[in-house]
Amino acid sequence: MTANPLFDLTGQVALVTGTSRGLGQYFGRALARAGADLIVTSRRTDDLLPFIAEIKALGRRAIPVELDVRDQQSIHAMAEAAEASFGHIDILVNNAGCNVRKPAFDVTWEDWNLILDTNLRGSFFVAQQMAKQMAKRGYGRIINIGSVTSVFGYAGLAPYGASRGGIRQLTMSLADDWGKHGITVNCLAPGWFETAQNKVMYENKEWVDYLIDRIPLKRPGAANDLDGAIVFLASEGSRYITGQTLLVDGGISTGSTRATISQPRV
Repeated sequence: MTANPLFDLTGQVALVTGTSRGLGQYFGRALARAGADLIVTSRRTDDLLPFIAEIKALGRRAIPVELDVRDQQSIHAMAEAAEASFGHIDILVNNAGCNVRKPAFDVTWEDWNLILDTNLRGSFFVAQQMAKQMAKRGYGRIINIGSVTSVFGYAGLAPYGASRGGIRQLTMSLADDWGKHGITVNCLAPGWFETAQNKVMYENKEWVDYLIDRIPLKRPGAANDLDGAIVFLASEGSRYITGQTLLVDGGISTGSTRATISQPRV
């Protein structure tokens, strides 16, 4: 049990999509440590087995379910399997996503569809299925995973930024739609965290130095920097918060450049 009952998730069930690697596993660990049992998803359930073992070692139950968020039938099957596993879902972390980094001139039709279908359309229809179950019980916490690109533009990330900006707008709309059912919907927007998806960028020291110079806290995000935010949004501590975007970005969204402070004239 956590020290403060407002943030205790004991007895609750959290569904975290896209948990074969990266931020999805960060979120799952934090929720399990706060007391939640987990349903975790991936397109290949075999990829989830090491993480399942890790969660069980924490003393929590964990069930793997196959999910391809680009496939409507897969979403429906996942929702049925999730409900059958525990009988109810209290928390959804809508994390599954992808990215293709290219200059805007080079983005193809297929690139656009891959990113938007996964990150935005998939998130909506997963949320829709889970909200139908939550509404029957009059309670739910939906956490859509956005990005600092939900509020900030970066070259080479046009479709990704569009999808994450869409997540922010979607969050506000769903919060208004489903609040009467006791469901809160919020967006957690991480800044720059190293994951398997962007690992190659962090191998470039010049780029890392450039990034750190633009982060007020002077470092990229660390694995546990998201723990407090995800547990907060999943818990009773956030019961009167909905439709909001919580940036966990070390302050980079305050501005992309630093003004030069000139020396005063004597």
